[in-house]
Amino acid sequence: MSNERPGPVQVAVLIPCYNEEAAIARVVQAFRTALPQADIYVYDNNSTDGTVAAAREAGAFVGIETSQGKGHVVRRMFADIDADVYLMADGDATYDAGSAPRMVEMLVAQQADMIVGCRVETNREAYRSGHRFGNVLLTSAVRLLFGKRFTDILSGYRAFSRRYVKSFPALSKGFEIETELTVHALELSMPVAELATPYGARPEGSVSKLRTYTDGLKILALIAALYRNEKPLQFFSILSSILAAVAVGLAIPVFLTYFATGLVPRFPTAILATGMMIISALGFTCGLILDTVTRGRREMKRLAYLAIPPVGRRPAQS
Repeated sequence: MSNERPGPVQVAVLIPCYNEEAAIARVVQAFRTALPQADIYVYDNNSTDGTVAAAREAGAFVGIETSQGKGHVVRRMFADIDADVYLMADGDATYDAGSAPRMVEMLVAQQADMIVGCRVETNREAYRSGHRFGNVLLTSAVRLLFGKRFTDILSGYRAFSRRYVKSFPALSKGFEIETELTVHALELSMPVAELATPYGARPEGSVSKLRTYTDGLKILALIAALYRNEKPLQFFSILSSILAAVAVGLAIPVFLTYFATGLVPRFPTAILATGMMIISALGFTCGLILDTVTRGRREMKRLAYLAIPPVGRRPAQS
């Protein structure tokens, strides 16, 4: 017999914020209308304008995170707030609050752990060309390396289950956090889905904090690091194969000369090829060892995830 019973779903709207005085009141009011029973939390990240006052005046619970970076804010929100369903959106009024009820309904109905609001532009000004290209590039990289389950990995509009939030390590510091959120779900094979949601332009006075090239490179570096950490055998096998191929290419002329003359006139080349082949073998061995470690770590994360009841279920009272 199940030790769980159906329970009411408590929803928390999480809004990380930095210098969004021009938009935050509108965002809070929109989500208050869309999800009237939800608690709305705005976490400020060292804003120098009137963001905090505007959020409080709009009726949101306001928290403070002093470590600069969106990743730090998300980590703090996930640690501080208890709910059954968490809906996260940016404070710039670009995401459609009207889609929030549908995202929550999908999460509960499908017993999913994450619903991603896949952005559909309603205004050409919503996306800068560099952001659009970067999103396609980075999404393609994640789909290639980790699986083709998402089409917009950089969306900041997401609904999460409690078991997702409380099992997520949140190691990123900045805008790489969306990539880490995506890969965490993929590596633990969580039930996930996407919902197309309108994406509009920022209101006048609101400025994007995303630095196209700097943050894009950080996200790309995080993807490479996550690939190394989560799939070490594949990662080191690729490096090992490249080194082995180069070593063989260097060694072939040396062997041909040796078979023809019995001499090894290219002694430095022979040493280089031998060294590269040894490094290749060591790299592959490291991949095998780290793959075993990663499997054990993934099992522990999976157990921590399964220890938390799914959406809409609470432990039975004794």
